[in-house]
Amino acid sequence: MQLVEKMEAHGYPTNTVTYNSLVRGLCMHGNLKQSLQLLDRLIQKGLVPNEFTYSFLLEAAYKEKGVNEATKLLDEIIAKGGKPNLVSYNVLLTGLCKEGRTDEAIRFFRDLPAKGFNPNVVSYNIVLRNLCYEGRWKEANELLAEMDGDDRSPSVVTYNILIGSLALHGRTYHAMDVLDEMIRGRFKVSATSYNPIIAQLCQEEKVDLVVKCLDQMIYRRCKPNEGTYNAIAVLCEQGMVQEAFSIFQSLASKQSSSPNDFYKSVISSLCRKGNTYPAFQLLYEMTKSGFTPDSYTYSSLIRGLCLEGMLQAAMQIFMVFEMLIEKGYMPNETTYTILVEGIAHEGQMELAAQVLKELHMREVVSQHVVERLIMQYNLSAIDNF
Repeated sequence: MQLVEKMEAHGYPTNTVTYNSLVRGLCMHGNLKQSLQLLDRLIQKGLVPNEFTYSFLLEAAYKEKGVNEATKLLDEIIAKGGKPNLVSYNVLLTGLCKEGRTDEAIRFFRDLPAKGFNPNVVSYNIVLRNLCYEGRWKEANELLAEMDGDDRSPSVVTYNILIGSLALHGRTYHAMDVLDEMIRGRFKVSATSYNPIIAQLCQEEKVDLVVKCLDQMIYRRCKPNEGTYNAIAVLCEQGMVQEAFSIFQSLASKQSSSPNDFYKSVISSLCRKGNTYPAFQLLYEMTKSGFTPDSYTYSSLIRGLCLEGMLQAAMQIFMVFEMLIEKGYMPNETTYTILVEGIAHEGQMELAAQVLKELHMREVVSQHVVERLIMQYNLSAIDNF
């Protein structure tokens, strides 16, 4: 609590909003106990916690200790005179669903009026998501039929839940019908609405329908995003790399940026989502088509390999930088930093420290980066910089 005491001593504002920032920060870093101490201090000072304070604490509690402990915490808050609102109960509802306790979640949801709260569209969406993804369509439809009124009318999120779950269960045409209904209802559709359908169509190897879906997206001014690229990459898993590349070629021609920048973005997007192998497959086709990978592209590949635990492959890719240097594409500080981080994430701290020291001696990473990595991964305990 030293930070709080210093703030108060120097006359900084100590209102509920200020405390909420601290509570959230502590919760994000797994310091639930300190967060609760901060809550007590808040109440002692006569400041009334708001719905955000409670939601941060309850979310941290169910993530750290499970939803049962979060429920006990809510009971304690109420016993101390706290007055949580529906947001807090929605957090607990989310916790039950995330733990796969759907039937308990439904009972909890049905008990909300007895606690003085009418479920809103967020409450409905939380339960609906679990029912749909578990394939409990009859119950999901019954819940949907209840969603009528200002506070619980279906939202964009509702439609996206339906589309995503239907596509996941292979009910692609039904998902398309829901998308059409969404459009007719004048809801704002985005790439998020289209991506599950595209992914399933790629899984089913229905390339013509994928192209049609993408054309419709662009016609409706829905810009393809990272999720779209990863959905298209599903074709690579089906052995249809040429078809996937052809689609990316078509998308590249419709972008405002250059094809090179677009391909860099695609490779980076795939690597961030654990699709590094398809990224390599597509990179081969892209280079045959005239794309020249640069240090950013290789940095993305190295990061992807490291995230997927393929450190040796990452080291091999790192070695091809000799070819890049010959062509005038110099690896940058970000590239080297990614490599060290990848090694550290694999738990090989001694190797990470040695590589970092070598890179620093070669003056390709700054002192600032060295200090950050030492602190972040406790490398100073292994090797003296």
